[in-house]
Amino acid sequence: QVRLVESGGGLVQPGGSLRLSCAASGSTFRLNTMGWYRRAPGQQRELVALITPTGTTNYADSVKGRFTISRDNAKNAVYLQMNSLKPDDTAVYYCSGGRGFIVDYWGQGTQVTVSS
Repeated sequence: QVRLVESGGGLVQPGGSLRLSCAASGSTFRLNTMGWYRRAPGQQRELVALITPTGTTNYADSVKGRFTISRDNAKNAVYLQMNSLKPDDTAVYYCSGGRGFIVDYWGQGTQVTVSS
C-alpha cells in the first residue's frame, strides 16, 4: 500500500503564494506519475498538474504560468508552488499517485483558501 500525506495549505490573500508538499510512504515503487488535483465547493475534482518520474509535466490551462509542480524522487515527495493565487483557486487540494492519468492513490486533502 501507499500513503500520501499533504501539507502546506491555508488561508492566503489574492496575489499571494503557497507551497504544498506531499510525502509518500509505503510501497512507493508502485508510484509512477504523481500529481495534484483539486475540488472546489460544489464542483467535481479536477486535475491541476502531473509530473512523471523523469520530470515531464502537464498543467491545467487555468494554472499554467502560475503553478509549478516538482518532485524529489529520493524523498518520495511532490510539491506544488502556487503563485498569483486567485479566489477561484480556493479548493481542497489532493495529492495523487499512479500511472499516467490513472490515479491509484489519493491523499486526504489540504484546504487552500484565497480570500481578502
